[in-house]
Amino acid sequence: MEKQKVTAFAPATVANVSCGFDILGFAVEDLGDKVSVSLSDSPGVRVKTISGDKGKLPYEPEKNTCSVAIMAMLKELDFSGGLEIDLYKGLPLGSGMGSSAASAVAALVAANTLLGNPFEKKDLLPFAMESERIACGAAHADNVSPALLGGFVLIREYQPLDVIPLHVPRGLYCTLVHPHLVLNTYDSRSVLRRNVSLQDATTQSGNIAGLVAGLFQEDMALISRSLNDVIAEPSRSVLIPGYDEVKEGIKPAGALGCGISGSGPTIFILSPSEEIAWEVSRLAQNVFDKMQLPIDLYVSAINTRGAYIMEEEI
Repeated sequence: MEKQKVTAFAPATVANVSCGFDILGFAVEDLGDKVSVSLSDSPGVRVKTISGDKGKLPYEPEKNTCSVAIMAMLKELDFSGGLEIDLYKGLPLGSGMGSSAASAVAALVAANTLLGNPFEKKDLLPFAMESERIACGAAHADNVSPALLGGFVLIREYQPLDVIPLHVPRGLYCTLVHPHLVLNTYDSRSVLRRNVSLQDATTQSGNIAGLVAGLFQEDMALISRSLNDVIAEPSRSVLIPGYDEVKEGIKPAGALGCGISGSGPTIFILSPSEEIAWEVSRLAQNVFDKMQLPIDLYVSAINTRGAYIMEEEI
């Protein structure tokens, strides 16, 4: 019997991962968005309901990341039927945790399952990237790839797209520190330098290579040495109150390092154990308490599952 409705979940993600600007990302556990997609008698794609967004997200199909991603997939399939979308936002908007990517990926996984899985999971990536073009003006893959596939990913090349899953070391944990600020991706990109010196490019390349090697070798010290961004972070960190204080404060606790998650303002901290991840969350809380700036804290292992189906209705 034909399925009538499918619900999928896609996780929050950390993009850039310090030195890996636009080419590295990883997924976190539990935190994310849910999307239900159902068959409709009316042709076309319609956003039926949105909850958890405080009324900020658009219902127009050409402006919502869920519907944009699904419409890109349906165009490839030459599908002329009707689909309806119910979006349940679990991620704050403008947080740097891959909010738009999670919505689009969950929508695609649900729609693909509803239509009988015409695409392999990895083949949904180009459609998800089209939704990022709507969300932030460029079809980046460093959020949608880990949201879809899970784990750490490297985007080696965009033309043609070449996404490479990386090893996830045992014991690696992430702390996310989300200050109650909205930092627009466009604004965050506007402060970046347009030209990079040869010295900075060389340093950044060495750190990216070191981070990838550290992941595969499960060498926490090498990961720690490599979590250093000399290109984007110096310009972007000034937009995030408390960033420098957090970065300095976590070192004595044994954290591997920290960086700006996506375009911010969320700060990610990597730790070699869950115990240290909770300890650095306490230290980060102290920093923002002194500033009287509310924050949300999340501690998570690296999510190697990615997006998945939650339920199907016949």
